[in-house]
This record gives sequence, structure tokens and C-alpha cells, in this order.
Amino acid sequence: MQHLEVRELSLAFGGVQALRKVSIDAARGGITAVIGPNGAGKTSLFNAISGFYRPQAGSVWLDGEDISALKPPRRAALGLARTFQNIALFRGMTVLDNIKLGAHVRTRTGLLSALWYLGPARNEEIRIREEIERRVIDFLEIDHIRRQPVASLPYGLQKRVELARALAMQPKVLMLDEPVAGMNREEKEDMARFILDVREQWDVTVLMVEHDMGMVMDICDHVHVLNFGEVIAAGKPAEVQADPEVIRAYLGAGDAETLRRRIRGEAGAA
Repeated sequence: MQHLEVRELSLAFGGVQALRKVSIDAARGGITAVIGPNGAGKTSLFNAISGFYRPQAGSVWLDGEDISALKPPRRAALGLARTFQNIALFRGMTVLDNIKLGAHVRTRTGLLSALWYLGPARNEEIRIREEIERRVIDFLEIDHIRRQPVASLPYGLQKRVELARALAMQPKVLMLDEPVAGMNREEKEDMARFILDVREQWDVTVLMVEHDMGMVMDICDHVHVLNFGEVIAAGKPAEVQADPEVIRAYLGAGDAETLRRRIRGEAGAA
């Protein structure tokens, strides 16, 4: 059963066709990856799914509901959360305050009560904070930095805080745009573990864009490959890895074994 469905999505910027009739699925409870060379259209696809871009054609479905006409806040309220390729945190705010912002889509307090911080608003904030500290901060092992400003943190921890903010939304589908980009090996292993645990413990469907092919092959159930705005292959990681079109897209020429060595990061694979 598909949790997220993208159907025939086309997106153009002037004369540049970023996406051409792209169709992908993210199965409920699975980890699905969208991969492809630089400029293939991966982030454009994410922006169209989350509502930041308005495609010229096609549709996006969440839990069987067409959300194509909805604005980003409404899609978020329905359970679509995401992180960004470039960290999009408020650097002058603390870790805890950044994470709490992710829960704003679940607040029910009226404007007047919130402005004056009356009983309902205060009680709701206390409840959300307790929930975040108990479930999100402990889960991602960031209790020791929760009162630090984001700007003071190393890059890997900032990526973890951004994941925490997305989880504070209590998503049904979690979209991760290059979650391990710029990380060292230990940080990548930690993030991979957290993504697997999110799927298992939170019952969240994960859709991610990632260039780290070793991680994709290790943790993903299904892979879609984009090249020049089109889906050129889809299937299980091992199937995609051996697809001739995928090999040509990544290597220009070569064979499956060369691509496998590159994925494993072996010397001489360039």
C-alpha cells in the first residue's frame, strides 16, 4: 500500500524542463530513495511534493488524498514533513526552540490566547515541550545540547537538530533531502541508525534524496533513479545497481562492477 504517490509530475522553469512526467511511490512503512547525478531534478521533485514549487502538470497523493492544490503548511499539517539540503534552522535560537517550531502545525490555541499567553496557550506549550523532550530529544540523543544556540553546534549535530524539528511534527511521511551530506563516517552511521529507528519505532514512511550510495544500498527498500528530470529506473537496490541505464547515467560508460566499487568507495573506482 502506497503512502505517498507522485503521478506524472512535470515542472519547468522558463525553457528548462526540471521534471518530465515523473511518477514515484513511497510504500507505507518503507524507506524509499530518490537518487541520480547532480542536476537530475531530485531537489526540484522534493520541492514540488512539499508544495514549494507548483508543477505545470501531475499530482501528489498522500494517504489516498490529492494534495496537489494545498499550500506547504496544509501539507505539513496532514503529516508531510521534510528536512532540507542546506540546513534551514534559526541559528540564533536554541536547539529546543528550533525543535518546538516543528510542532506549530499541531497547535490549536487561538491567536488572542497565544498573544497574551493565556491558560490554554501556556498549557499547550508545556504539553508540547514535555512531549518533545521525552520523545524527540531523548530519541536523537541531543539532551546535552538542547539549550545551546544552533550556531554554536558542529554541522553533524545541526543536521540532527533539523531531523528533530521534522519529527516534532509527528509526520506520516518524512522527506529527507541529503541527510548525511557533509558528515564524517561516524556521523553517517549515527544518522543511518536514526533513520532506521524512525521507521521501526515511529511507524513513519521515509522518502529521501541521498548521494551516499553505500548508505542507500544498505538501508533502503526501494530506489528511484532520476536523470535529466526523468525516472530511468526503479526497483530494489540490487536491481537498480545493475541497471545499464543507471550505470550510463553515473559513469557515462563502464560496467556494473565498476559502479559497485564506486558505491563501496574502493580505490581505483574513479
